[in-house]
Amino acid sequence: MKRKDGLAMKLAMLALATALVVHGHCAFAQGAAPDPTAAANGYVDAPHNWQMWFPAAGSPMQARIDWLMKYVLWIMAGVVGFVAILLGYVLIRFRAGRHPKPSQTTHNTLIEIIWVVVPCIILAIIIIPSIHLIYYEANASDPYMTVTVTGHQWYWEYKYNAVPGLDYSSYMIPDDQIKPGEIRRLSVDHPLVLPVGKKIRFVITSADVLHGFYLPSLGVQKYAIPGTDLTSWTTIEKPGTYFGQCNQICGMDHDAMPIEIKAVPLKDYLAWTKIALANYTDNTVSSPLSSPMPRNQLADATR
Repeated sequence: MKRKDGLAMKLAMLALATALVVHGHCAFAQGAAPDPTAAANGYVDAPHNWQMWFPAAGSPMQARIDWLMKYVLWIMAGVVGFVAILLGYVLIRFRAGRHPKPSQTTHNTLIEIIWVVVPCIILAIIIIPSIHLIYYEANASDPYMTVTVTGHQWYWEYKYNAVPGLDYSSYMIPDDQIKPGEIRRLSVDHPLVLPVGKKIRFVITSADVLHGFYLPSLGVQKYAIPGTDLTSWTTIEKPGTYFGQCNQICGMDHDAMPIEIKAVPLKDYLAWTKIALANYTDNTVSSPLSSPMPRNQLADATR
């Protein structure tokens, strides 16, 4: 029995090795290229059940927004807490049972000065960092690259201004075509591929109705308005997959306009542009929502 088991083990290992060699040979014969965006598949910034706060900040912009939100929230909590304590004190200290004859006192100069000055001070300590953040968000100068984002009913179009001819559409993957590792209602056939650590400027517009280009983890929120170009920018801090959505109700398939970004190192981004230009240019890919055509090589290169 031991001899037979050992022989069976050797035959199984030989079959497995043969299968691996044949599979590798077939892949090489078909011209399979390494995925230049594979590094993006490690970190995935996606919504999760019972999420109660912003997603983890993926850019300095969102980190500042997150800080300001918490800063103002603590101030608000302090104000609400103080008012609640003061209201409780007044209800107990000046209740009718304790003061059957109400006081006729009116005006108190000190208290009136306090309730005018203190709110002004609170507003000042809120408005100073808020204005600083507004100026920071508005500084879209000196970007490494610019991407023109156009909203359509119902998909996104991305044009890489620095790469002539690289202009493609991004459609949500239909629910019945979701593959393992993809996220329903968020994954797309052609993600927006961007380099990590570089300042990216977005020029955002629309071809039909109002849309919303919203990337919560990257600090980007701009309306896409027909006939108008609005700018925003971000710098992605680490490789990964980031998601966003159209957050402006734009029609029947409003929920079918997700944004998927693959953030990769610069060398992988440059390699991807060559693959993208070789496989797809000038915005000619059909929508998987209206056509059963298989996903092309560009979609494979961005996964």
